[in-house]
Amino acid sequence: MKNISFLKKNGVDIDKCLELFGDEEKYNNNLGAFLVGIHSCINKLIEFMKQRDLTNYSIYVHSLKTDARYFGFNKLASLAEQHEFKAKDGDMYYINNNINDLINETNEAIVLVQKYMNDVELENINTKNSEVYNTKTILVVDDSNIIRNFVKRIFEDKYNVGTAKNGEEAIGIIEANKDNNNIEVILLDLNMPKVDGFAVLEYMRENDLFDSIPVSIISGDSTKETIDRAFTYDIIDMLNKPFNEKSVKEIIDKTIIYKEKKD
Repeated sequence: MKNISFLKKNGVDIDKCLELFGDEEKYNNNLGAFLVGIHSCINKLIEFMKQRDLTNYSIYVHSLKTDARYFGFNKLASLAEQHEFKAKDGDMYYINNNINDLINETNEAIVLVQKYMNDVELENINTKNSEVYNTKTILVVDDSNIIRNFVKRIFEDKYNVGTAKNGEEAIGIIEANKDNNNIEVILLDLNMPKVDGFAVLEYMRENDLFDSIPVSIISGDSTKETIDRAFTYDIIDMLNKPFNEKSVKEIIDKTIIYKEKKD
């Protein structure tokens, strides 16, 4: 299990919240509920702000404050507390002008928890049974069997096409093949169950693999937030779903050319 000092180094008041939870295991077991809760809460707050419904706004921001404090996110709790006071005072001007700070701090907490939770899961990944490739391979990582088979059909005459249905399988395969230089390109979905694509990107970054194994993204999520986050990693390109055979070939060719230049 990942050392909880990762959260402490990133400003989470672990010592205080472990007094409540008792031990790290209980804290970790409740993090998923915290993540879902604050994500839902901030969406509700935006909705109530637009409706100028300060009664419900104060209720939900109080919940955000409490949850953030329980899990050691003191800065988020402090911002939420200030919004709670202002909502009870009917200060719509303050809320309109300061909600972005609350949203940004909540998003930072969400990203931090996601990274921590993914890393906790990744430490338990078993790579012993992962396939080792002995020829040049395109690795397609997507939870959709249709997408995996679609890409496989396009390229199977020219390349070996490996597949993984989630980030956990992908990391196992990458780990098993990272030294043999046989993965030509990874075509990676972002939204997958169990371990998502961002966890794979984080693994690639931490192991300095982007130069030797170039990655392009395929995703059904075209929001600015997702695109901006994806390009914080050294990916080659990003292709939005739905796509056709021509566009898949283009992004694969572009990514392979990058690898050939590096080699």
